[in-house]
This record gives sequence, C-alpha cells and structure tokens, in this order.
Amino acid sequence: MQANENESSGANALEDQVVAHVIEKGDDGASRLLHLAALAEALGTGPVAEEARELAGRIAEGRFYVACVGQFKRGKSTLINALIGEPVLPTGFIPVTAVPTVIRFDEYMHARIRTNKQSWVDIPISELKQYVTEELNPENRKCVDGAEVFVPSSLLSSGMCIVDTPGLGSVTASNSAATQAFIPHIDAALVVVGADPPLAGEELTLLEAVGRQVHDLILVLNKADRTTDAERTAAAAFTRQTLQKRLKRDVGTIFEVSAQERSEKRGPLRDWNKLSGTLQGLVDGSGRHLVHSACHRGLRRLSEQLLAVVSESRDALRRPIEESERRITLMKQTIAEAECSLRELDFLFTGEQQRLSDFFVDRHKRFISMALPASRHEFRESLRSIPSGFGPSYRSRIMHQAQEIARLHIDPWLHAEQEEAEREYRQVAGRFVEMGNEFLGKLSQARIPELGRMPHALDAEIGFCVRSKFSFMDFIEVAQPASPLRWIADLLLALAGASKLIESDGFEFLDHLLETNSTRVQSDILNRVQESRGRLEVEIRKLLHEVSRVAEQALIRARQLKKEGETAVNAELDRLSKLDLEVRTLY
Repeated sequence: MQANENESSGANALEDQVVAHVIEKGDDGASRLLHLAALAEALGTGPVAEEARELAGRIAEGRFYVACVGQFKRGKSTLINALIGEPVLPTGFIPVTAVPTVIRFDEYMHARIRTNKQSWVDIPISELKQYVTEELNPENRKCVDGAEVFVPSSLLSSGMCIVDTPGLGSVTASNSAATQAFIPHIDAALVVVGADPPLAGEELTLLEAVGRQVHDLILVLNKADRTTDAERTAAAAFTRQTLQKRLKRDVGTIFEVSAQERSEKRGPLRDWNKLSGTLQGLVDGSGRHLVHSACHRGLRRLSEQLLAVVSESRDALRRPIEESERRITLMKQTIAEAECSLRELDFLFTGEQQRLSDFFVDRHKRFISMALPASRHEFRESLRSIPSGFGPSYRSRIMHQAQEIARLHIDPWLHAEQEEAEREYRQVAGRFVEMGNEFLGKLSQARIPELGRMPHALDAEIGFCVRSKFSFMDFIEVAQPASPLRWIADLLLALAGASKLIESDGFEFLDHLLETNSTRVQSDILNRVQESRGRLEVEIRKLLHEVSRVAEQALIRARQLKKEGETAVNAELDRLSKLDLEVRTLY
C-alpha cells in the first residue's frame, strides 16, 4: 500500500514538473492537441480526433473546468445559479440534472446543445431544461452529449467554467455514469456536501477519484439554513476527517452556506463571501496552471489511446494472416466462454437475490404481526373521539386518522429497515464485485494481451452501485376524496345509523397502508440489486467486445494491404512507425 502511495505521489510530482516546464517555455498545447487530432484522423479514430480538437479549443481560450459534484439533492444547481448571479440552471425538489452542463463567459446570455456528436445548436435558455433535466430528458434519451450556457458573470470572465454534473445516486444509474465519465475533464472541483448524511458511499468514492486527479477541492456544506449549528459542526468535522483519511492530505476549509438564501438575497451571509473569494483566488492564482495541467493530462490520455491503436495495427501486419485469424478465433472463443461465465455469475446473483428476498419477507412478517394488532387497537380507540355526524365528512376524518396511525408505526420501522437494507446491499455488492473482478482477472490471463489491459475498475460503490429508490417518508396510498356515488352512499349510511360500515372501510384502509408500505423495502432492494447486476454485466461485455472490435478492424486492414503486396505492407508499417513517433513526441 505504501509503495502505491509513493508511486502516486511521485507521479503527481512529475506531472507538476512537466506542467511547470510547459508554462515556463510557453509551449503551445493547443497546437499539439490539433496535431494529435490530425494523427487520430490518419489512424481512423474519429472520436479521439474530435475530443482533441475540443480540448485544443478550450486550451487556446484559457478555459478550465471547475466541476460541481456531489450527491443528488445537495443543491448544486442552485449553488451555481447563486454564484453566477443568474437563475440559468433548472432547479427543483427532485433530482434534476441529467447531463453535465458547462457554464462559461460571454457578453450576453445564451445557450446551446449538441446531440449525437453533431454540430452545436443554439437554444433559448428557457428551453435548456428540455435537454438537461431528468424529468424532460429521462436517462438522456435525447442523446445530448454537450450543453453550454453563456453568462456575463465576472466570476467566469477570466477563463473559469463551472460544470453542473448529475447528482450521484440520482434517478438512474446513467446519471451517475455521466458524472463518472466526466472525471478526466475536471481541473478543479466544487464539492457540495450536506449534513444528512454528510457523505454517501458513492459520493466518497467519486471524491477519492477526483482527488487523485486534481489538487484543488473546494468543499461547501450547503443548505445551512435547514440545520442547527451543532448539526453543521458535526457534519463538517465528519466530512473533513473522512476525506483527509481517504485522500491522505489536508482538504482545507469547509464553507457553510445556503445557496437558496443567496439566490433569494435573504438571510445571513455565513461563509458566502469567503467561498466567492476562494473561487476568485483560484482564477487569479491557479488558473494558468490548471489550463496547462488539463492540456498535459489530455495529451497523455489521448496519446495512449492512439498508441494502442498503432500497436494493434502494426502487430496485425507483422504476423501471418492465419495467426491473426486464429488469434481472433481464440478471442471470440474467450468471449463466448466469458458469456458462459457470466451466466454462471447470474446463477450466483439469483441465489443472493433469493436470500435477500427471504430475509426481508421474514422481517416484514414480524413487523406486521406486531404492528397490525397495535395499530388496529389504536384506531379503534381513536374512533371514540371522532364525531360521526355527516357521512362523507366522517369517512374523510376516519381515513385520515387511519393514515396518521399507520404513519406512526411505519416511519420508525422504515428508518431501521433502511439501515438494514443498506448493510445487506453493501455486503451483496462487495461479493458481486469480488466475483466480477475475479472473472476479469481470469480473462486477463487468456493469452490475449489486449484482455490483460482491461481495467479492473469495478468497485462496490462505483461499478455496482445504483440509486436507492427507497421513499420512506411518502406513503404510496393516501386518503382520496370520495367519488359522487360513494359520497351519496355515505350520506345514506349516516342517515340510517350504519356508520359501522364506514369504520370497517377505515380498518381495511389501515391494513392496506401497513401492508403496502412495509413491503417496499423488499421490492426496492431487489430492484436495486437487479439494476446493479445488469450494469456490472454491461461493463464486462463492453470491455470484451471493444477489444474484439479493434482487433478485427486491424485484421481487415492487414488482409487488404497484404493482398496489395509486400510494398504496401512495408509502406503501412513505415507510416505507423512515423505516426507512433509523432504521437510520442506530443506528450
């Protein structure tokens, strides 16, 4: 472990030296990125070329990205709106952001979006929510791969761009994945935490990944107006201690603010001016370094991708076609075996799901056996204090009383069940991820070097975790207004002195509330496991088939050139060698 820490520290120090050298020499990173884009085009790797050109554009303009990250419902969008002084980002009480949105400087306000890697299209800012919110673009079905908002904010006038990222643990796993995918583009991070809870598991893992890449982490404890001094103090201490332990370095001040109050220009300032000053200090003191660091990281990452393509293409030309064909046959065989192994994993996963189902069914039965008699007794006692009178009003009072009694029993139990469900889920996630990584480890020894390069990136909190859909404080069924026929029937029942029939309906409603709401834990955790295992399998299959795709494309090209003769092969090898050398000189 110590060796890894030293290695990481040494790598960071080396990168700082490289960046310092680039700044000192005035090296034009944008030109190198454009050169890299041209090399990518020559190698037929359009996505790498496009990313290199985009990065070159922001490097040339001196722009760096400060990503606003954290758990969903932390108030990230509201915080950004308050910082730039304009309500340009959609906000709400449900998880909102679906795709990363870049807020950058311009003299006038406008917005644009890009879908399916096509050209940018200008849109009115009022229509932004149509493309970047989970409500109107669920799971990013509109395929938005870029969204930018331009505002005349002095904070952004010197190159800083603030990025609103989807909240972790949000409505769908794809939202968290979008934030994870944005990590390589982050130059500094505005980390928004809360007091309840201060840090979630997935949130902590993301911050560890971001902290390994960038040094500047600005920590904000938002919604300070909704907590007591003691709660904020405890949350700040926990956050600082936890992050410093994971990052193995000091994380600085945690700013306590209320973005909502600042947006509405009310309430105490708290640490708002200190936060604004810190962001401005980041622009003045570190902006240039952050831009050059982004350039260096981008060059290194994109160059490594191109070198892998060059290596595969060159190897395909040097080996006999028959060997390449056998190799791809072996690769396909390995992938087929992998599919079989995945089915075996499915069997194990199914067993775990059944165990969890039985576990929570038993807990549910125990709860109902205790809560049902007690709640019915309380309901019966409460009926004595409810005047019968007008039939429809009597039904309404009875139904709401049943709801309140059910809530008094359900809420405390659901809180305990939430904690138990999280513990069980973490244990299952750990076992699944361990099996997944063991599976990838076996593949990496399958006599195919490319498979050995597959990252073991699965993690109990990243590779496996999806949003918990527990809704502990909101009842599924509520007392509804009576229909016209029911209203008339209740009126007649009251006139006939048959209110007992209305009370009987109240008992049935009470039983229904207890049963329906207490079964949600079981169904939600099983859905969560199902979604997670699906995500795990998708990641494994994606890794396998990407390796196969690159190898097959290289073979097709090699077969074509070999048909043209030795001269064509040698010319291509010479071209690849020159491209390899050119790529290596760029980073």
